[in-house]
Amino acid sequence: MNIAILGAGIIGVTTAYELAADGHQVTVFERHASVAEGASFATAGLLGVGGIVPWASPHGPLRTLARLLAGQAPVRVARPLTAADLAWVRRWLRGRDAAAHAVHRARLQRLAAYSRQRLHEVAGRMAYDFDRSSGVLVLLRGERERQLAQPGVAALRELGVACREIEADEARRIEPALNPHTPLAGALHLPQDEVGNCRQFAVILRDAAEGLGARFMFGTAVAALDPARPATLHLAGDPAPRHFDAVVLCAGAPSAALLAPLGLRLPLRPVYGYSISAHIPEPLHAPVSGVVDERLRVAITRLGQRVRVAGAAEIGGRPDAPNPHALQTLYQTLADWFPAAGRLSSGVQVWKGARPALPDGLPMIGASGLPGLWLNLGHGDGGWALACGSACVVADLIAGRAAEIDTDGLGPARLR
Repeated sequence: MNIAILGAGIIGVTTAYELAADGHQVTVFERHASVAEGASFATAGLLGVGGIVPWASPHGPLRTLARLLAGQAPVRVARPLTAADLAWVRRWLRGRDAAAHAVHRARLQRLAAYSRQRLHEVAGRMAYDFDRSSGVLVLLRGERERQLAQPGVAALRELGVACREIEADEARRIEPALNPHTPLAGALHLPQDEVGNCRQFAVILRDAAEGLGARFMFGTAVAALDPARPATLHLAGDPAPRHFDAVVLCAGAPSAALLAPLGLRLPLRPVYGYSISAHIPEPLHAPVSGVVDERLRVAITRLGQRVRVAGAAEIGGRPDAPNPHALQTLYQTLADWFPAAGRLSSGVQVWKGARPALPDGLPMIGASGLPGLWLNLGHGDGGWALACGSACVVADLIAGRAAEIDTDGLGPARLR
């Protein structure tokens, strides 16, 4: 088949690779100048199952609303808010309960485990490696965090994921550079979870996809999909339409605007994340792999010669207007746990990225219901951890094969 892919973030690149490996003729359209220039650019780098948790709160709507207004909910609200942002927040607040949260968590973590397996298979074929390390610690500052973590620990064990509850002394042996002056009640050790450089992998995989015949057209914006024939594209500045047998939409935040004229109104909104990256002057003072502060939901990871601190989930505001409070939280978390890990006096990379998400926190993967149009989007902050598995699912479905994992609840039907 002649297939177009819209978007060359980590989701689009992995999809291109899988479809090209299946023997399809693949063309990728990307408005940026290279791969992984948007939501995939400066992620925390967490790979695996333990860090995949839906943003939807397990609390009831009223308690969630109170935490949201107090700035304590998983998703923060910034100004200005559009009508679409408000509708997203309202939908996110509705129906948030422990049962739904458990179901969504299981679906995400099942996909994440499959994705990690596929990433290992694909990475083993590559001519080049990327910055990566094994093991993640979830740091529990106090007894409250320990108690709140128990449902997640039980869910991981049900999935067969290695997860050990350890005391503070053992956590400090695993990560010797942890600040001894910051109180630590204990930690969760996820030895099979990993840290990896998302953008590096995307560049390597683009080369591999091109080796299989895929074409990447950068600096090319898709203006519209043809409502009568959704597999026909109209490129910005090009009067001639482009015809394909199928289109896979992986275009991130702009995807909703492309789908609306076709009658598909997905509640997809950009939820902004932040990261800071700094050079490591002395490796002994940096993390060995990755840690997650459970209370603040901030990750600190080692990516080659740089330390990266990433967190926040913010809806509303503008992409070019960083939230000072969010950035201060990142700097403070680094100071709490690894005060000498990064050179902060110069060369610090500050990033704010739009991670498109649906209110239930699950991605949208599968047939759109319109002829020739497939969806692979809405992964939120889990795009890197879910990319390889999501791409495999899409490739299997396009080929008419049964997916290797249960995909119930991941398709468009759940929104009807």
